[in-house]
Amino acid sequence: MINLKNFRMKLKNYPPVFLTILALFFSGCVWAQEAAGPISVSVLQGPVIVPSIAEQLQNGTFVPAEDDSQKMGAPRKSVRGVVIPGKGYPKPGDIDPLKVLQDNTPLRLNSPPLQTFETTTNTATPSDPTGAVGPNHYVAAWNTAFRIFDKSGNPLTPAASLGSLFPGNNAGDPIIFYDSNADRFVITEFDFSPNGFNVAVCQGPDPVNDGWYVYTAFGTGNFPDYTKFSVWADTYMVTANIQGTNRVFAIERNEMLQGNTSQMVALPLPGMVSPIGGFYGPQAFHTTTGSALAPAGTPAPIVYLQDDSYSGVSVDHVKVWSATIDWVTPGNSSMSAPQEINTQTPFLSVFDGGSFSNLDQPSGPDIDALQALIANQANYRRFGTHNSAVFNFVVDTDPTAGELAGVRWFELRQAADGLPWTIFQEGTYTSPTGGKHAWNASMAMNSSGDIGMGYTAMSSSESVSIRYTGRLSTDPPGVMTVAEQLIGQSTGNSNSVRYADYSQISVDPVDESFWFVSEYFASNRRDIVGQFILGPPPANDIGALSIDEPNTGVLGANEDITITIRNFGSNNITNPPVQYRINGGPPVIENYSGTIAAGTNESFTFSTQADMSDPIDYAIEAKTLLAGDSNTNNDTATKTVTNTILGVDEVDLENSELVVVSNPKNQFDIYLVTAFDGIASITVYNTLGQIVAFNNLHKKGDRYEYNLDMSYAAAGVYIVKFGDERGNKSLSERIIVK
Repeated sequence: MINLKNFRMKLKNYPPVFLTILALFFSGCVWAQEAAGPISVSVLQGPVIVPSIAEQLQNGTFVPAEDDSQKMGAPRKSVRGVVIPGKGYPKPGDIDPLKVLQDNTPLRLNSPPLQTFETTTNTATPSDPTGAVGPNHYVAAWNTAFRIFDKSGNPLTPAASLGSLFPGNNAGDPIIFYDSNADRFVITEFDFSPNGFNVAVCQGPDPVNDGWYVYTAFGTGNFPDYTKFSVWADTYMVTANIQGTNRVFAIERNEMLQGNTSQMVALPLPGMVSPIGGFYGPQAFHTTTGSALAPAGTPAPIVYLQDDSYSGVSVDHVKVWSATIDWVTPGNSSMSAPQEINTQTPFLSVFDGGSFSNLDQPSGPDIDALQALIANQANYRRFGTHNSAVFNFVVDTDPTAGELAGVRWFELRQAADGLPWTIFQEGTYTSPTGGKHAWNASMAMNSSGDIGMGYTAMSSSESVSIRYTGRLSTDPPGVMTVAEQLIGQSTGNSNSVRYADYSQISVDPVDESFWFVSEYFASNRRDIVGQFILGPPPANDIGALSIDEPNTGVLGANEDITITIRNFGSNNITNPPVQYRINGGPPVIENYSGTIAAGTNESFTFSTQADMSDPIDYAIEAKTLLAGDSNTNNDTATKTVTNTILGVDEVDLENSELVVVSNPKNQFDIYLVTAFDGIASITVYNTLGQIVAFNNLHKKGDRYEYNLDMSYAAAGVYIVKFGDERGNKSLSERIIVK
């Protein structure tokens, strides 16, 4: 029985005009608020004319990508907003009816990826995977570098440092996007000397042979962490986590495309609940490849989630602001008060009190669920009868005290430019097999209204995998109807809590296929691209999905080689030949004995074992050898294992004093007096060892201070622990909630 007590009723079967009037009525107090004017108006530095990558390679000025495989990425969410333990809905025991609807939806078989390829095998932690497809190229970037490929996945350039476009700066966190209405690629990164961001606009449609207009935006105030970029009308909109301030930016698209002087307007987001110092990750609507632009002057929408677990939020909703940009008189630009759209079903988007350490993997630390942000990107498309925008964020779908990450996704519609947005459909997606988490999703809509969505899946028994699903425009609302397919299966696990930071999907301007890039481990941290369509599978198609054994550790002279074989096709396959080889040596060829049914996986252990007794790295390649295979691109899996023993160092805070002051109404003032001078983490646990609150803090004088509101929490004993931001062992104290 589904407990619907705490879930609001859906509005359905009403005509669009009625919904529009209803939305205006319920949002009347919001629209009555005053709009906010600019925080600042400035002029971008530049443009600096940077030669093409081809010319740089010819004249010797090309800057190759650095080896950043051991680099820790910039600290996203270094300080968080306030989450109140026990506040908000759903409550433990409540079941998400949208997840139940998805779980009970029949799924149609889908074709495997048209192709997959890795953009880099050498990335920082996290890797910041980003990329976009154009008519003839795929441009990918990661933490401090980028590379240009043809549309068969062949590299056309070496991996280039971001310093190839931004002289003297490879700070990182790039974003790639393709502006299809201008036929240009754009590459960005942030800057912290001084704080700002950089934008490189290709001078023509060929990112290899055309030069670049490079602009720099200073005057962002605090450091613009987690920058995201969107194409909108005559503007590029930029959102960022401005480390304690509240602002978004508009830069002058039309002038940048011509290499002319360009302006920037900074605007606030009125009414956004994000306490001073709190992380926030909104997104402006991005015009999807193939869609017409909104007319110049049309207000640019920005969307962000508001969870009733946050202090100051009473009901789960999304806010949509509208930025009106006047490039003739930028001082006349303004940001509307937000339209508040209550979600049809409540959600819980908080994991472990807001900490990084969230989702369990087979080994290693729990990794980041990427909470408190709209996942990259919020894609917008214009149709003849309406405008649509699709976006998502991560939610916890487990009704018990455990955690199961799911994707809460939305399609908003607008009957005409300038009218309010309404929820057309809303769903909760979890991976349909094996109780896996699903998160770090990116979604887009093609010109038929079909939605493709790529995402990450993982469980305590299955390492990170990159997958995709989708739905057709004619399907029932609120559900993904296409059976998930695999882009890449990890053969290792993350040794850090940090994961990816974002992923990205883009729509091919030629055939409207979807291209998705994200991060996995094979066995080191890598980025992988999958091109896919929403269509039936081929007849005969099998492949080696993963190499499951052996794993890095103490290895011997008689190691089993165990692989997973997947039948991607629609026909059953009997007794297929398979092989493995190690470090490029002679292949070992055997036959799987039996039938692999269409759409299923089977495990196979070779009878011939491998000698891995030497303390070295072993590169294992496994593949299927089916005659007449319809798609050989998915035949092969690789994995590198090491015969070694790894250790982990522990760092403690020393010579520190933890003080807890109990105040009335279950309020607690907590102080850590210490010589430690970095970012400190406070974590609150219940007696089951579950995290109920988490935050990172900056030092004030000789101490760190935190006010803990436990007025909504269940009575009982809790543990307060202070440590450094990496979550190492530290000081702890008990508190009692009455």
